Amino acid sequence: MSASFDATVEILKALGEPTRLRLVMLLSGHDLTVSDLTSILGQSQPRISRHLKLLVESGVVLRHQEGAWAYFRRSDDPLVATLTDALLAGVTDEDGRLAGDREKLEDVRRERAERAALYFSRNAEQWDRIRSLHVPDAEVEAALLSSLGEESVEAMLDVGTGTGRLLELLAPRSERALGIDASREMLSIARAKLDASGLSRATVRQGDAYRLPVPRGSFALVTLHQVLHYLDDPAAAVREAAGALGPGGRLAIVDFAPHRLEELRAEHAHLRLGFSEEALGAYVQAAGLCVESIRALPLQGRRADALTVLILVARRPRATPFLDPAPRPVEAA
Repeated sequence: MSASFDATVEILKALGEPTRLRLVMLLSGHDLTVSDLTSILGQSQPRISRHLKLLVESGVVLRHQEGAWAYFRRSDDPLVATLTDALLAGVTDEDGRLAGDREKLEDVRRERAERAALYFSRNAEQWDRIRSLHVPDAEVEAALLSSLGEESVEAMLDVGTGTGRLLELLAPRSERALGIDASREMLSIARAKLDASGLSRATVRQGDAYRLPVPRGSFALVTLHQVLHYLDDPAAAVREAAGALGPGGRLAIVDFAPHRLEELRAEHAHLRLGFSEEALGAYVQAAGLCVESIRALPLQGRRADALTVLILVARRPRATPFLDPAPRPVEAA
């Protein structure tokens, strides 16, 4: 990998201070807030914020906002990753300071896991009710993996990531995985699960399915797993997801076939009572994609309230130039 001399110097200058180097070590594979970092390093909030500002300005660290909170993480830029990994691999911990940082980081991760467990316990009953209406999640996941095949994925995006389950499932197949969700509670759960799984290549961000906070045409795989039935304009969400795909990229949609369970609308905020294969096919074709496969997974038995899960995979043609299906003005940074 080649890089400009000036860019390399700026990165090394940013790392050339004890606190900033410790921060980058903590942020390599974890999303952390200023509050998290002040707790771990035992330094004041203004001091930590000042160091983070310098790291962000140098491009070593990325900052993203979630409501009133800001999260920080080491940049995945190849130059930054190569230089920082090389430096961190050779650092020795003579005074145990770095070991202390790691122990306090584990405390932060444990607190996240406890908050996630509490949220799960409060909502487990309603989630279990919906799961009982369709084939087991393991079967859905196996069918999704089968539909996607063995094709390698450089970068994947999971829209409406929820608890981050698809990131856990698919991140090992990709070089970079990003989950987007509007709910801070769900993002907290997803972060706890990714921490527990050790998936440092996967991260999550707050965002809107209708206006994804990602560069256009930058992903090889985008997933919409049980998302569309919550949306008032699923066609617009599919167009936006398609806009994140590069040439040859694939979109995978998992959702319910048409049903008549009004309770899901009344009690679980489902705005759409499923989608036909024709409707999903029309959505992706209108977004400039070609349907590759559609699979139906019915629940076996005679339950009148049983749900059928549909899995659709579509691809952006490689032979045609990338066209943004939902162009929009460029916003100032």
